[in-house]
Amino acid sequence: MKLSSTDTVENQQPPAESGHEGHTHSPDEPAHEHRHGPVLNPECTRELVLDVPAEDVSKAFRITTRKYQQHARIPGFRPGKVPEAVIKRRYAADIRKDAIERLLPERFQQAVREMGVSPVGQPQVTELTVEDGQPMHVKAVFEYLPQFSIEGYKDVVVPKPSAEVTEEEFRREMDQLRETRATVEPMEEDRPIRDGDWVQIAYTGKIQGEEDAAALQSDDSLVEVGGADTVEAFSSALRGATAGQKLNVEASYPAEYPEQRLAGKAVDYEIDVKAIKKRTVPELNDDFARELGEYENLAELENRVREHLQNRKRRAVEGETKDKLMGALVDRFPFAVPESLVQEQVDARLERGLRALAAQGMTTEAMRKLDFERLRGVQRERAIAEVKGDLILARIAQEENVEVTDEEIDRDIQIAALQSREPVETLRSRLTQDGGLARIREQLKREKTAQLLYERLPG
Repeated sequence: MKLSSTDTVENQQPPAESGHEGHTHSPDEPAHEHRHGPVLNPECTRELVLDVPAEDVSKAFRITTRKYQQHARIPGFRPGKVPEAVIKRRYAADIRKDAIERLLPERFQQAVREMGVSPVGQPQVTELTVEDGQPMHVKAVFEYLPQFSIEGYKDVVVPKPSAEVTEEEFRREMDQLRETRATVEPMEEDRPIRDGDWVQIAYTGKIQGEEDAAALQSDDSLVEVGGADTVEAFSSALRGATAGQKLNVEASYPAEYPEQRLAGKAVDYEIDVKAIKKRTVPELNDDFARELGEYENLAELENRVREHLQNRKRRAVEGETKDKLMGALVDRFPFAVPESLVQEQVDARLERGLRALAAQGMTTEAMRKLDFERLRGVQRERAIAEVKGDLILARIAQEENVEVTDEEIDRDIQIAALQSREPVETLRSRLTQDGGLARIREQLKREKTAQLLYERLPG
C-alpha cells in the first residue's frame, strides 16, 4: 500500500457538484478533518486507526521545516537563513502536507501487514487530526482482496466442441470466394426479365404519409430479381418487363426491416429499367486459383483455405469455450469483490467501446452526448464477472505454479510496439515506469492458466 500526496486529505476534495469547497487550515485552526471518497464494497472493506505519538509528529514537522528553510528563497533573507517562524507562516500548508507524508505511509503499510490482508487501491482517509506538538490521529478505510476457496476447480467442466472444419464449411468458404470474383455483364439476349436476372435501374421513391420527407433516390442501382435481398414488390414488378420500360411500384416494408427509415412503411416508387444483366460466377479451377494470388493450382488454394478456416474456427471455439468455462467457475465460487476493481473494469470496457465507436466514425461531439451513467450501469454486471474471473485465474495460476518467462514478456512488448508504431525500448521504458510490465506479466499468466484449463477439458 502506498500513500502518495493524492491519498491525504489535503487532496481528497469532494466532487464539484457536491457544493463543498476545499479548505486549508490556518495555523490557528484545529486540524481535524473528515473526507469521504468513492463508495467501497463493505464486504471487502477494513477500517484502520492510527495514533502517532506527539514526539514523532514534532520530529516530522521539525525535519520538514528545516528542509523548507534550506531551500526557501525569500526576498530580504539570505538562502538558508530565513527564520523558522517565517518559514512556518509562509509554508504552513505545504509543511503540514509533507509531514503527513513522512508520518503515514510506512505506518499504514505496517498496520495492513499486521492485519494479514492484501489491500486494493489507495486508502481513503476519513479522519485526520494533526498539529505540530500534538498526537496525530488517523482513521482510514480501504478495500482488500477477499479470501475464497477454489477447491474442486479441476472438476468444473463445460462442453468442448470440435474445432475441425467440416466439408460443408469448406465448400461454403470456397463459394464465397467465387462470389467475390463474380462479374455482372450486359445481357446479349433480347428478352423479358426473369428470376435470376440482375437489372440496372434508376428510381425515385416517396414514403406514404411523409410528403415533406426527402425522396428516396438512386440513378444507378443493381437488383437481383427474385433475390433474397430484393423486396418482393420490386421482383414482381420487374418480372416480364424489358429494358427501357418505366414502372410504378408500391412496396411495403416489414416492421423488422433493417433500414429503420423504411421499417413498417409503404413507399411509392417510379422505376426506370435501364438494362438487363447477367451475373457470372467463375468456375473453381487452376486459372481461378492463379487469379486470386500466388497459387500454382486449385489444390494449393484449397489447402490454404482449409488452413485459414481451421485457424479461424480454432480461435472461435477456444474463445467461446473459455468464456463458458470462466462463467462456470464464477458460478461455482461466489465471493464479494472490491468496488474499486469493478470500476476499473467498467472503465476499461467503456474505453474499448468508445474506441470501437470512433473507429466506426462516431464524432467526439456525439460521444459527449452519450448517457455515461446508464452505460456504466449496463457494463457493471459483466465487469463484476470479469473481475471475479481474473481473481479466480490468479489463484489457480498460483495453485498450478504457472509462470511467465521474460522471453514471453519481450514477445508481447514487441507485438505492442508494432501495433503502436513505437520503438520497443521506448515502450519498455514507459511500461517499466508506470507498472505496465507487472500488468503484462499477470495478464499473460492468466491467459496461460486459461489455456491450461481449456486443454484439460474432455472432448
